Amino acid sequence: MRIVKFLGSLLLCGFLIYALDTHNPLGQAVPALGRVLNPVSGFWANAEPKMVKPSKKLGLKGFKGKAEVIFDERLVPHIFADTPEDAAYAHGYVTAAHRLFQMDLSTRKVSGRLSEILGERTLEIDLLQRRKGLNRIAQMHLETIEKSPAENAILQAYVDGVNAYMTTLKPASYPIEFKLLGMKPEPWSKLKSILFLKAMAEDLCFRHEDIAATNTRTWLGAEAFDFLFPEYNPKQSPIIPADTKWDFKPVVNTAKIEPSLLSGIFPEPAMPMAPEANGSNNWAVSPSKTLNGNPILCNDPHLALRLPSIWYEVQICTPEANAYGVSLPGLPGVVIGFNEHIAWGMTNLGHDLLDWYQIKFVDQDRTRYELDGKVKTVEKVKESIQVRGRKEPVNIEVKYTEWGPMVWEDSTKSDYYGLAMHWIVADPAEKRAFHEFGALWGLMKAKNYNEYAATLNGYDAPPQNFVFASKDGDIALRVNGRLPIRSKGQGRFVQDGSSSANGWQGYIPRDQIPATLNPARGFVSSANQNSTANDYPYYYYGGFDDYRGRFINRSLAEMDSVTVKDMMALQQSSYSLQAEEAVPIFLKLIPVEKLKKDEAAMLAELRTWDFRYDKNKAAPAIFQGLLDSTYRLTLDEFMAQTEKHEIIFPEGWRFLELMDQHASHQIFDIQDTKNRETAADVALKAFKQVYKANAVAYKAKTLKWQTINNASVNHMALIPAFSRNNLPISGINQAPNAIRGGHGPSWRMVVELDKKKGLKAYGVYPGGQSGNPGSHWYDSMVLPWAKGEYNELFVMKNAQDKEKKTIAKWDFAGVK
Repeated sequence: MRIVKFLGSLLLCGFLIYALDTHNPLGQAVPALGRVLNPVSGFWANAEPKMVKPSKKLGLKGFKGKAEVIFDERLVPHIFADTPEDAAYAHGYVTAAHRLFQMDLSTRKVSGRLSEILGERTLEIDLLQRRKGLNRIAQMHLETIEKSPAENAILQAYVDGVNAYMTTLKPASYPIEFKLLGMKPEPWSKLKSILFLKAMAEDLCFRHEDIAATNTRTWLGAEAFDFLFPEYNPKQSPIIPADTKWDFKPVVNTAKIEPSLLSGIFPEPAMPMAPEANGSNNWAVSPSKTLNGNPILCNDPHLALRLPSIWYEVQICTPEANAYGVSLPGLPGVVIGFNEHIAWGMTNLGHDLLDWYQIKFVDQDRTRYELDGKVKTVEKVKESIQVRGRKEPVNIEVKYTEWGPMVWEDSTKSDYYGLAMHWIVADPAEKRAFHEFGALWGLMKAKNYNEYAATLNGYDAPPQNFVFASKDGDIALRVNGRLPIRSKGQGRFVQDGSSSANGWQGYIPRDQIPATLNPARGFVSSANQNSTANDYPYYYYGGFDDYRGRFINRSLAEMDSVTVKDMMALQQSSYSLQAEEAVPIFLKLIPVEKLKKDEAAMLAELRTWDFRYDKNKAAPAIFQGLLDSTYRLTLDEFMAQTEKHEIIFPEGWRFLELMDQHASHQIFDIQDTKNRETAADVALKAFKQVYKANAVAYKAKTLKWQTINNASVNHMALIPAFSRNNLPISGINQAPNAIRGGHGPSWRMVVELDKKKGLKAYGVYPGGQSGNPGSHWYDSMVLPWAKGEYNELFVMKNAQDKEKKTIAKWDFAGVK
């Protein structure tokens, strides 16, 4: 009888595994749970022991020399190789070993191939990506890279390493996400690495408001628009010190804005863009301001927080370089880090580098258009998208003009109308010895300021603020990348695409891009604020921070005898300059006599608040609710307009300025009431809303910022079981520790460069080295990161360095 029951159970188990493994046993798409639950090849096959990694001797086809990879206790690979190509090969191999699914999914998204594995739910995303032309841009970039022998060799070696690792995989050892999706890894390529770089460009320099700004100006009128949307915050503390002298003759752009386009309404929907909060902090302090007389460099890039982390920590040592830092899974080399001589870091620039042009078609099919008095024919590019669950692919044609692709083909405005997208990332690269990959590899071996500056000349996009410090005592910061030459106001609104004179007139010469070396104030810093003061000869615009940069500059100016611990404290500061400036305005406007006793007690929290977004305090939750509610009530007419077409909203700094200096302005009038409200009326109403929403928690003393903020690190495929939510961390996007929901510091690094004793470096990121949810190293640094802890980074002197514990060694050698 037991045998019968056993056989019956075995048969039932086999049937369930088969049924669940089909992805649609009940007629709808579900993960392949049978494959995941299979005790032999499923999730359990992905489990890893906590502190033991097997050492290996790897004989690999295509590997030309030899390399050793030593893993430390945090699973950081320390790569020692005879040549840059061997190092890149090993880097590709170990990255794939720990981040293969992340690499695959990231490049599928940017290239418009998600629907191959996820079906109909991602088809619109894929269609948009194809219309934006990312594959075409990446292919063009690849052709450029292949003309640079040294750069191409490193990239090819990295690709070979990734593919060498993939040949070792069997279905049982596929990363768990592949099993869930019932798919297998596909070979890596140089094009995929470039696509990953373009994904970063899309994340960091794709933001634009031309269409929405034009609609808003049409709706409000020119006078009201200019009043509500000034381009420069008078309180700004720019990246390059305001007293910098611009000792050069600028190139002039004579393009003029076509007035007729400033009165149009464009029906195109907004494209998904990275949040405006995408930014970072970096700074370097000169020896004259530090306790030990050494320069200290700090960097914490703020990005969407994901598991696996966007960063992969690594040391790469060759005869010409010994660099340590973080890399991007999919790209060879250290992106942010240091070597024995220098340290470097990045923040995002914030400039708008994408313009829209109205195309005047001469036929209803939108295949021929006017340009400079002549008729041009669009180039049609066929795109085919495989969709899981469909027998036939989805085929589309993307039309390209001389400006760029026609992203939206379903406009209802006119048969003879269209908008073309011109993005700086799509422009052909200038002919030179190396480009982005070569620039990043060049930083790894740079020894001084001159080599750092020369290396950055090869870097175009996404443009970044590169901070620098050297053991020689130099500190510097360069606004770096390819930046267009614009006329005043050009690109802020939709432009006339029938005249090439409305295009950019080249790019700002590299020696005229803002930069500073060893400024008198003793520090350099950037936090995504304006690059310069208003006297910089070239026009630019974009989305810029208005608070973090000012607070960091103020803090560094006040400091002396600076230590590494001081710098860590500043990185983790939750102090909000926005709150410091806003709270007195609210306290002035809200009449206490119109509040009930309990309401007055809640408002009193703001009177004694120190403006820090402490995770355990109620005051930041009260203030943030008050600020957000006041903003929504005031801009009710803007909210209503969003149902008709895309518009922009006044910036936060300008909104507070209006409350303080123009409290009776008509913008504060709430549309659905009879009375004419002022800023005081709106603030009072907003505060009462906040009290009503939070009264129970406030009285119970359970109202705290941590609950409201819900700092999270989500799995990249948004699988809840693989995510980490409601982390115990203080901060806000307006503070140096810019934590807001699932966005924040993705890597914290502090480096002190001592010319005599060598360097000391510290770092941490909210994740772990492994992309495997069954590994101890999947999220091993999330809680330490949330608590403000740092790892002292183990920079091995050579492969035999035993200063700290190591757990495994992989020996790479070639075989025929």
